[in-house]
Amino acid sequence: MKHENPYKESMRYIENARATLKLAGREDKYYQDVKYVQTACGTAYLGMLKALDYLFDIKKVPKRRGKKAIEYYQSELSKMDKKLLNHLNDAYHLLHLEGYYGGIKNIKVINEGFEIATLVINALKPYSNNGAE
Repeated sequence: MKHENPYKESMRYIENARATLKLAGREDKYYQDVKYVQTACGTAYLGMLKALDYLFDIKKVPKRRGKKAIEYYQSELSKMDKKLLNHLNDAYHLLHLEGYYGGIKNIKVINEGFEIATLVINALKPYSNNGAE
């Protein structure tokens, strides 16, 4: 999985997810259309996993055959970086479980999930010319 700038590719997912969130509409402390929120959360979560895949390639982590479950990422990060593991777990709960599957529409919760996913993606910056072209 080679890309010219893995950081920018992963951040593209976050940017697309933010654009999708804008379609959800806002009222008070909640997004209005759960479909857009779920789509945005799923996209942001996938961008974070893409970043981890790139990071694992860079760190020469052995690949698994078939689909990778969250346990794969948790297991590998537990050996590599506990702080990143905590971020992964938080983003998994906020974006994947609560946002995508649960359909939570709380703006503060969703934004926190996006921020945490971005922290995980930022781990790629040192390997991606600090995010520059």
